[in-house]
Amino acid sequence: MRKYLLLFTLLLLSASSFSQEKDFNYKFYGQIRTDLYYNSRANEETVDGLFYMYPKDKVYDEDGKDLNATANGSFYTLYTRLGVDVQGPKLGGAKTSAKVEMDFRGSGTTYSTVRLRHAYLNLDWGKSALLLGQNWHPLYGDVAPQILNLNMGAPYQPFSRAPQIRYRYKAGDVLLTGAAIWQSQYLSQGPEGKSQKYIKESCVPEIYIGADYKAKNWLAGAGIEMISLKPRTQSIVNDKVYKVDERVTSLSYEVHMKYTSPLWYIAAKSILGSNLTQTSMLGGYGVKSIDQRTGEQEYSPNRNSSSWLNIVYGKKWKPAVFFGYMKNLGTSDEVTKMYGTGVNVDQLVSASAELTYNVPHWKFGVEYNFSSAWYGSLDKSDGTITDTHSVSNNRLVATALFMF
Repeated sequence: MRKYLLLFTLLLLSASSFSQEKDFNYKFYGQIRTDLYYNSRANEETVDGLFYMYPKDKVYDEDGKDLNATANGSFYTLYTRLGVDVQGPKLGGAKTSAKVEMDFRGSGTTYSTVRLRHAYLNLDWGKSALLLGQNWHPLYGDVAPQILNLNMGAPYQPFSRAPQIRYRYKAGDVLLTGAAIWQSQYLSQGPEGKSQKYIKESCVPEIYIGADYKAKNWLAGAGIEMISLKPRTQSIVNDKVYKVDERVTSLSYEVHMKYTSPLWYIAAKSILGSNLTQTSMLGGYGVKSIDQRTGEQEYSPNRNSSSWLNIVYGKKWKPAVFFGYMKNLGTSDEVTKMYGTGVNVDQLVSASAELTYNVPHWKFGVEYNFSSAWYGSLDKSDGTITDTHSVSNNRLVATALFMF
């Protein structure tokens, strides 16, 4: 970690020197963030519980006791971050800028190590702009909840930062967005679990097209997303290996809105999602047919409907509420098995309330979240979940931030 910090410091110092000679300007920024949390039971989560998703199903021991009905909690500073914004000289008629941002979240099961958050360059011609690099996934977009939980509304709200080529064009109050997206830290699920290989071997990037209307305090928009993956390139049947040509392609649709004023922040988003596991959402795809000789499989994407609403009020003291709901809509075809995240969940419900104290450079807050998940059995005729039962979790979060 010391090597990374030293490298980052040297980059900042060199940027300072370069800016004086070549008309560069930069802004160094960051935050120190602490998170204290408590859960009443075990949950589906990452970063050792900091990125919370939903409660795990009941698992019984020999005496009929639920092994997952065990409380847990911890305290971390992993989302402390550092970054630099750069303004460069014009390139032709375009204003140039760039951003590099990192935190200490690590990846996978490795924590307290440096992780790249954002790294992109931007060319701005006024009415149009081209972004190249890693930034927020367009489905996360410009409308996201203002909450203390680090999941930022996932799995109801798409959450991902991804390498992309994004073009935006502004025509009056309308902003058009088109993007080609790949995967790096946030990955699709498949036969081998989470992996970058599904989109890498597909040779087709994820595509997003959207439009936003901005007027005074309002923003409203919609978008369409397409992802095409190759789950496998070979299969094994009776100890014989066969090369297979498999692909699963799906479309997702989203609408969003937000209202902002000096006192109010009201935002909402609704998604009809299909195989959006790379954005921290539930879903996946099922096997609908198998070639008996080669083992080649055909797939049917799973569909989910997710919606959320966030209301925040105030300036210094800010009470806020968040509500989220997800419903598993199944598949269009009969399936034999499923690959994905939460494919045995029929529906999710979350409600949270928080209070934050905000002054320049400082933020303190507490949040209570209640979540329920309905688990059940796969109905192979349409991929839905039947014979459900609910499991609930109570979560408390206390956060302190110093921003500079």
